[in-house]
Amino acid sequence: MNNRNVWLLTLSQIFGFSAATVNVFLGGIIGSQLVAIKILSTLPIALFIVGTAACTILASYIMSKFGRKFGFISASIASSFSSLLAAYSISIESFVFFCISCLLTGMGLAFVAQYRFAASESVEKEKIPKAISMILLAGIVSAFIGPNIANLTKDLILDKLYVGSYLSLACLVILPAIFLTFLKNVNKSEEKKSFQGRSYKELILQPRFLQAVVATAFAYAIMSLLMTATPISMHTNGKFSLNETKIVIQWHIIGMFLPSLITGRLIQKYGHSIIMYFGVTFFAICIFVSYLDQTFLNYVIALIFLGLGWNFLFVSGTSLLVISYRSEEKYKAQGYNDFTVFSTQAAAALSAGFFLNITSWQTLNLICLPFLAIIALTIWRADRIET
Repeated sequence: MNNRNVWLLTLSQIFGFSAATVNVFLGGIIGSQLVAIKILSTLPIALFIVGTAACTILASYIMSKFGRKFGFISASIASSFSSLLAAYSISIESFVFFCISCLLTGMGLAFVAQYRFAASESVEKEKIPKAISMILLAGIVSAFIGPNIANLTKDLILDKLYVGSYLSLACLVILPAIFLTFLKNVNKSEEKKSFQGRSYKELILQPRFLQAVVATAFAYAIMSLLMTATPISMHTNGKFSLNETKIVIQWHIIGMFLPSLITGRLIQKYGHSIIMYFGVTFFAICIFVSYLDQTFLNYVIALIFLGLGWNFLFVSGTSLLVISYRSEEKYKAQGYNDFTVFSTQAAAALSAGFFLNITSWQTLNLICLPFLAIIALTIWRADRIET
């Protein structure tokens, strides 16, 4: 795709999204080492997602006033400082400071999450699915760069395990601030009108808008619940090494982003709803494989299908969302969508440690089944109303 903005945003996604891949990889493990109450071990990851959810509407508002470039660059710098705070909190063994740093880093990710919207605004309507897919495809590189550098640098500071991981993360997340100095903002007159339009209630009552929000929100919730629990289930509670856990998470993130090579084309050919149904099916396969056994291979296969399901639902949901509102409503609609998505994700991440400690890995997977039914029913309803 020959578009400077899309390429700059794709490059920035590689490093900006490392904040998510590193925190998912290490957040629960570090949390379990810093807190005596093991049920709170996933609290740092949950607060990371809470920070993202809490900042989504604020991020949209800031960018509606000052432009995408200002918001993205400011968030990149802030995320670097919050990563340094995480390194400091680990060095002094402060669970509270580590949680605060995760919350702040999550707030920065609220801006990174809008790279996909900035990319969709930079291309023609028919190219939107491909532009969004390119942004998500960058997550594959992030899946390797983030966890691998974090793992390689975990012993960088003598007798301070994982401090080096977050020092390296601070270097990674500052890079988008450099790349995005060359980003071209959209027309400012359009920016100033972008919190106008219909009310939130009127937007939600649209079947296609609701379909897009439900698909992306519950896809993120299911993915977050199981992904957050995986390092705890494998490494903290189970017999698997940190390296084996890293491999499973990396394959999961590959499953999340590699399909982006074809997801955009599939949406153009078969439509949003068909691709969403495939996403639901992939989630069901993940649950089935997880229920069978807890071998290394089962974890790998299940987490790959978890990633595939998320990709099909998230890409199709996002590309459906951006054509379900008027241009003057874009920041309002995008802010509402991301607030809903990351709020449900935060609830899922916070619940992961709780349910894993009182039940089992298999039961945790079964809890996801009702949410799959809700997604499928919402798709069916929107299709029926439209026809």
